[in-house]
Amino acid sequence: MIKRILKILLVIILLLAIGSWFFIQRNKPVYSGKLQLNNLEDKVTVYYDDIGVPHIYAQNKNDAYVALGYVHAQDRLWQMELLRRIAPGRLSELFGKELIKTDKFFRGLGIETASKNAINELDTTSQYYKLSMAYLNGINQFIEEGTTPIEFRLIGIDKENYTLNDIYNVFGYMGFSFAMAHKTDPLLTNIKDKLGATYLADLDIKTNPKATLIENYNQKSKNDIASSISASANDIFQNTKIPPFIGSNSWVIGAKKTKNNKVIFANDPHIGFAQPAVWFQSHIVTPDFEIYGFNLGLTPFPLLGHNRNYAYGLTMLANDDVDFYEEPDKAEYQKRRETIKVKDGEDVVFEVKVGKHGPIMNDFIDMIGEEKNIAMDWIYTNPELKNEILYASYQISHANSLNEFKKGASKIIAPGLNIMYGDSKNNIAWFASAKLYTRDTDLNTKFILDGGNGIDDQINYIDFKNNPQAINPPWGYVYSANNQPDAIQGVYYPGYYVPENRAKRIVNILQPKDDFDKEDVKKMIIDDKSAVVSDLVSVVIENLSKANLSENEKIAINILNNWEGDYKTSLTAPTIYTKFIYRFIENTFADEMGEEGFQQFLGTKLYHRQIAKQILMRKSVWWNDITTKDIKENRDEIFTKSFHETITALEKQFGEDIQQWTWDKAVSVTHKHAFDKVPILKNIFNIGPFKTNGGNGVLNNQNFSINNIGKYEVNAGPSTRRIIDFSDVENSIAILPTGQSGNVFSKHYKNQAQKYLEGGFYKMMLNKEEIERSKDKLILEPKK
Repeated sequence: MIKRILKILLVIILLLAIGSWFFIQRNKPVYSGKLQLNNLEDKVTVYYDDIGVPHIYAQNKNDAYVALGYVHAQDRLWQMELLRRIAPGRLSELFGKELIKTDKFFRGLGIETASKNAINELDTTSQYYKLSMAYLNGINQFIEEGTTPIEFRLIGIDKENYTLNDIYNVFGYMGFSFAMAHKTDPLLTNIKDKLGATYLADLDIKTNPKATLIENYNQKSKNDIASSISASANDIFQNTKIPPFIGSNSWVIGAKKTKNNKVIFANDPHIGFAQPAVWFQSHIVTPDFEIYGFNLGLTPFPLLGHNRNYAYGLTMLANDDVDFYEEPDKAEYQKRRETIKVKDGEDVVFEVKVGKHGPIMNDFIDMIGEEKNIAMDWIYTNPELKNEILYASYQISHANSLNEFKKGASKIIAPGLNIMYGDSKNNIAWFASAKLYTRDTDLNTKFILDGGNGIDDQINYIDFKNNPQAINPPWGYVYSANNQPDAIQGVYYPGYYVPENRAKRIVNILQPKDDFDKEDVKKMIIDDKSAVVSDLVSVVIENLSKANLSENEKIAINILNNWEGDYKTSLTAPTIYTKFIYRFIENTFADEMGEEGFQQFLGTKLYHRQIAKQILMRKSVWWNDITTKDIKENRDEIFTKSFHETITALEKQFGEDIQQWTWDKAVSVTHKHAFDKVPILKNIFNIGPFKTNGGNGVLNNQNFSINNIGKYEVNAGPSTRRIIDFSDVENSIAILPTGQSGNVFSKHYKNQAQKYLEGGFYKMMLNKEEIERSKDKLILEPKK
């Protein structure tokens, strides 16, 4: 009897194994063989290299872009589906009521309306329009004939064809995630109204001309309302299911500063970590065109790319392109009705008013209430400005000269980008690409403005030629790290720039050396040493009280005194310093801001900027703890209190042995899939957790939120690392955080993860003979 049961069980297990094998084979991407597609004029050959990058060889561009759409979709259709749904507010159709708030917010912003307006102005005879339609055609052919990603089946949704509107909505989401005003302006208004100008004066909201700035060179009660907006923006960023864009590094080293007298280009955009990875790599070759590019889901033209002639990339400019206005009671509005479909729930219907300064946020942020109408004026959705983001992305990826490239960069109005450029002719350049503007009055736009006085909204747009930029500067390099650009015509352009930490480190490395090679740049791009923390630590240790120190506190001081500012997994100093910073920031600001306001503060770039300024200020109104009566605290007392609390907390967290407080025990990274909150699925679709070098504010920027718990989950970092050396362009290198494919059954789903953590790279192959040796070869033929 037992033998019979065992035989039956064995048969069942065998059948399940066979069934699983067939299921996986049927549902993984097709990397070899032959397929027939419509709208091809000739045969297209796609070689997949060892990391799954498709090298597309076509006889014309139209065929190449049909092929790109098809191969992009078969590896990333689920990612495309998420991206298409954010801006028009359609995530609730997939995930139910938990995403209603997010959908309502994005519907209210009016991105989809702006997308439709931009599409209506497209030149349908243009090359960029035709190639975009060819790309969409390839995607839609995969939808109709390819396999359905397992995520669609698990959620129970049907595939839908894609349109130009979806492409523009992706750009709109990118623009929103770059904007920081949603978090910062309402918070500062709240501080101003609750605490007054004295408290604002000590915050780092003005440009410090002595900080590391990107140099130009061109040869030719509003209290509750404010809190609601800021809190909602923080919440929205955490619940989109798609990673936000947060920052980046890039530098381009001119020929006179390299060993081989040719330009070296480096770029690592910092974006929220998720699975699939943000970028999809591809290589297109036709008789008259070549580009090795990195595409976002649903974007036909790569935002990062290179060929044998030039390379380009981007970082976030962080300019101020959003203003909030309190509208007068008698303001006039147009109204639109919105309906959100909710999985397993009733439709949500609401009305949005749109006035002179944009949509009224009260209509889609429930917490604001109805006392005062707050409008959001955003450059990206401004109907008076022509949105040419599709043309711009085409132009920068198809340029034949620096001037043609600059023309493309000039067409970007939002999001604000630092566009970086280097070429084989030894030109280097940086452009602040955005629709910048000035005001007739000296107005601080980091507060909610008056929408009825006829003064606060008077602006003058700046011609692109006057934007911050540098072309072939005499110092021999250009860079950007989301820091403040230098003044133009004596004025620092307002924005939400990060502190100088990464910028200072870049300049400190680039300035003194004149013989860079690719190996130097490889080391630099994963550098984890802070340019500022050693000086800040010295100030803290010098000024905290040394009375009644415990043995561990004495050891900790010695460790910090000998720390060079590097964030390596084996070190204890980063753990001590990061914990101290949280205790120091909380002890300084939380009593005045309150718990909710303090958490909002931690969600802004302002808190990062404030760390150095606050540590260096002997006198500040923030030092006093308003919860202690008849006592007025000073800086040294806050230092001392925070240090004692730090060591006590770490002893409780890691034990008495201070040598065990290593950074790898405090920080980790997991690349989370949209199914992360489903316990039975997260271990299948997530990648990680991993230990990692790096931290906040270093070149290997592993971004995390500081907290009182002392466990830091990295939520963002380098979304790719790219190095193009024009003295050896065929051996240029790059890496993704996880893998090329978003299909969990693909061999390329996570095959780059370990090498990424180790600081390694893969070749971006351009040599045809080398590419043709690839094991996987897919032939796409015209359908008969």
